[in-house]
Amino acid sequence: MVHKAQDIASKRGKLLTEDFLFLIRKDLPKLNRCTELLSMNEELKQARKAFEVDEEKLATIE
Repeated sequence: MVHKAQDIASKRGKLLTEDFLFLIRKDLPKLNRCTELLSMNEELKQARKAFEVDEEKLATIE
């Protein structure tokens, strides 16, 4: 599957997650699970960013 995704991405020169989604588009359970995991990953990134402590801001407060 990775080789097929690389073939698709070779025109662009960069392998993206959308290339894998394109390959599994006909297998709905896999596609739904992948999109769910990708959206959960994005939510986790945003949550981590919201709780990120900036060292410089803490130094100016203290």
